Amino acid sequence: MDPDLSALDAFLDEEGLDGYAFYDDESNSDCYYLTGFGAPDPFFAVYTPDETAALVSSLEYGRAKKEGRLDRVARLTDYDLQEKRREHSAERATELVQAEFLADLGCESVAVGRDFPVGTADGLRNQDVSVVPDEEGVVGDIRAVKTDEEVDNVRTAQRANEAAMARAEELVAEATVDDDGVLHRPDGEVLTCEFVKQEIEISLLRHDCALDETIVACGENAADPHDRGSGPIRADEFVIVDIFPKDKATKYHSDMTRTFLKGEPSETQREWYEVTDEARKAALDVVEAGATGDAVNQAVIDVYQDAGYPTIFTDPGTETGFIHSTGHGVGLDVHEGPAVSRDGEELQAGHIITIEPGLYDPAVGGVRIEDIVVVTEDGYENLVDYPVELVVD
Repeated sequence: MDPDLSALDAFLDEEGLDGYAFYDDESNSDCYYLTGFGAPDPFFAVYTPDETAALVSSLEYGRAKKEGRLDRVARLTDYDLQEKRREHSAERATELVQAEFLADLGCESVAVGRDFPVGTADGLRNQDVSVVPDEEGVVGDIRAVKTDEEVDNVRTAQRANEAAMARAEELVAEATVDDDGVLHRPDGEVLTCEFVKQEIEISLLRHDCALDETIVACGENAADPHDRGSGPIRADEFVIVDIFPKDKATKYHSDMTRTFLKGEPSETQREWYEVTDEARKAALDVVEAGATGDAVNQAVIDVYQDAGYPTIFTDPGTETGFIHSTGHGVGLDVHEGPAVSRDGEELQAGHIITIEPGLYDPAVGGVRIEDIVVVTEDGYENLVDYPVELVVD
């Protein structure tokens, strides 16, 4: 199912613009979303209501024609780039080629995203092309509402995520504990955060997924929500495992967090875990089309506040307690719209969001529980099929 781009067409019409342009590599998810093509080096692409086109090197030409959702693919050589370089600087030659390409598309004016290169924009303006920054982020808003196919892509990534999470939990469960409280693998080696992360990556590779990094943080390190974790894993301490893989074939992500503990949790640890799970459930109860990200976030705040824990929303200066927002959108990027936070916008059916409350204090550690859900008209579909349990045996 192709995405509904009527909002982009309406935006261009309202702004009096002919197209939407990109000059970037495969890391630009907006560009990939519109073109279905990505390359390791920057290439020029333009969306118009009539056609989507790309201007690429000869190296990428065949692949762009085969893989991209493109009505037109042109090569730099089609516009005599090398000849122009003999007469002008490389930068000048490139802007001349891009301007000619736009002319062939009938584009005298284009919108661009905030990450569009300033030099490229100035070069196009030198060729009398009007370049207008898109302050609304219209493509990102369109991307946030997923098609059924996109939901399936995230679901596939989530199944791989769960297999990797199961491997991480297995490593903690099968470990033995020495007299100093340090966990050891069956081969006698110390069980470290680094080894668990390595095993997570191996599991993901076997499911055709990959990730640049993940979080396996134990003890005091777990009190920093984005500490990747390092060193030995110890008994009776929280172990946060946060996995956010990308499916290699579709490029869609998933995102899930669980917190484990090997041993016997203290009364404080158990209370932290239970109130965080209560906050997760309270947030999920609010999720539906028409609710706001703000309202979902507030449900988490209310649970923590009623239990006597600080939050950055009630005490902006706090360094402990609930010190991040409730969640975010997930898709081609692991962090995208909509925001599930203070002033978060209205949720729509098809939004895929995370719900990830957490508590943090170096004296106790950190606990976070994260599900990923699809917003529906009357609620949500939880894409996670993994238990919420603290203690592993």
